[in-house]
Amino acid sequence: MSPLYSNPNTMKSIIIATLAGAFALATVTAQEIGKAAPDFSVKNSKGEAVSLADFKGKTVVLEWFNLGCPFVVKHYGSKNMQTLQADYTAKDVVWLSVNSSNTSSPSYCSPEKMTGCIAEQGMKSTHVLIDSSGAMGHAYGAKTTPHMFIINKEGVLVYDGAIDSKPSTDKADIATADKTFANALDAVLAGKEVANGKNKPYGCGVKY
Repeated sequence: MSPLYSNPNTMKSIIIATLAGAFALATVTAQEIGKAAPDFSVKNSKGEAVSLADFKGKTVVLEWFNLGCPFVVKHYGSKNMQTLQADYTAKDVVWLSVNSSNTSSPSYCSPEKMTGCIAEQGMKSTHVLIDSSGAMGHAYGAKTTPHMFIINKEGVLVYDGAIDSKPSTDKADIATADKTFANALDAVLAGKEVANGKNKPYGCGVKY
């Protein structure tokens, strides 16, 4: 063993420094409810750069998705997600669907493949973003597919959590689940405070 690592005091200092560095990194990248949402610049399925700043004064939804995930299939196969997208974009909400799979993952979609998936699934998102670097996903702390976020008109993050209260892959559960995300978005649009704005999302892990 190297003399550097055989000294307990040295080892302790290294561990403390490592933990401190990790904590600092988490502090920089973690999103917080009630704070300004992290900005981003990510290309959409058409190759156009899209940033949060483009939608100043708008309510923005971020939806992390992976069409190979059974939890996502639950909401897309039932048309629940497309219905939500259509209903809320009709109310002037900007809906950004985000895929943060890395390029070596089977769930990664090239712009060409993503264009086909959008048509096949009948997606009604304002934009579908391809975040293959994972920078946007890490900035928001996106953990699962689906994972939902809401940013209000002031650019403040007001929701971070699940699409509903039943973490299953059964389409039948959608009808009886508490509409956690939709209730929050309705509250935002009505100018009311969001209840349960931070909760645990469910689904497949994001393939960073």
